[in-house]
Amino acid sequence: MIDGHTLNSSSSILAWTRACAVTIDESAWMILLILFELETRFINNSMPPIKALMMRAVRIGCYVSLAHTLYAYAVYVEELSRPQLIEGVSDLCELVDDGASYTYNLIYTTLSTENCAELSGAEDFFYIDPPTFSIVQDASGLAIERELAWIDLAEAITWLLILFTIELVVLLQDHKVVDGILFRTINGSKFILYSLLWCAIGYWIFRGHYMFAWDELVWIVGFIVIEVNMVDRHKNMFSTRTT
Repeated sequence: MIDGHTLNSSSSILAWTRACAVTIDESAWMILLILFELETRFINNSMPPIKALMMRAVRIGCYVSLAHTLYAYAVYVEELSRPQLIEGVSDLCELVDDGASYTYNLIYTTLSTENCAELSGAEDFFYIDPPTFSIVQDASGLAIERELAWIDLAEAITWLLILFTIELVVLLQDHKVVDGILFRTINGSKFILYSLLWCAIGYWIFRGHYMFAWDELVWIVGFIVIEVNMVDRHKNMFSTRTT
């Protein structure tokens, strides 16, 4: 578990929630997916006000969770922009007694006299988790870590933009707007957004993170179901308007 390398008893509550950002994010998206499925397939505008209010409250809670995830990713990107060079250390084995962990491409390894020489032959090393100073990387590992962090941030922003387009389309449909430049522009933008997600999948496969790629694919399929529901909803509303 990565948390075992990045957290300790002195870590703040915010640090713990940041470490659990993926779990929080997945839970919020799962709830939103269910809400969108209900709204685009089963629920019409005659929903009782109390139920509509409850759904809105749950949705706001999910948005707060997603905002936290975005914050966590942004903070990590910022932290990686200023790694601390470990002065006076030119061999990874010199850090064994510090209880540090070495990470490369999201693989965390506790340093020991048995593995330190095999993990890296670099001469410059960096702490990437001040003020804890327990995670060590060399220059090549740091470059990959930065790429992964930026991909996570970009992917989170892309999903939020997709969420925004779905919310906007549902809002337009609820107001009987089922055509026009704005409607077509929103739907056209989704092609670009989903293409960005496929780029993220390609990068994760390139780095060997097949579970990340599979997880992303599952979410894309889930939201395609929502998109299909919205198309059906659009057809029904358009046919009603023209009859």
